[in-house]
Amino acid sequence: MAGLPRRIIKETQCLLAEPVPSIKAQPYESNTHYFHVVIAGPRDSPFEGRTFKLELFLPEEYPMAAPKVSVPQPCRSTQFFYRSRPC
Repeated sequence: MAGLPRRIIKETQCLLAEPVPSIKAQPYESNTHYFHVVIAGPRDSPFEGRTFKLELFLPEEYPMAAPKVSVPQPCRSTQFFYRSRPC
C-alpha cells in the first residue's frame, strides 16, 4: 500500500480488520486504489441469497473526491448499468 494517501491506508486496514457483515471488500493486488466488493442480499428481502459484485475506485483526492463504483457484470436492476456508475 506504499504510495497511497494515509486516509486510504487507514480505512483499508480498518475494513480488513473489522469487516462489515455481508460485505466483502478486497483491494486489488496490482492497484490498491481499486477494490473488489461483494455484497450479500439482505435477509428477508427479495434479494436474499443473491450476491452483488462491484468494483470500487478511490481517487487520489479521496475523500474530497467521491469514490467511483461500477458493476462489472450485467445486472437486471434498472438502477445500474453495465460498466457505468450507479444512478
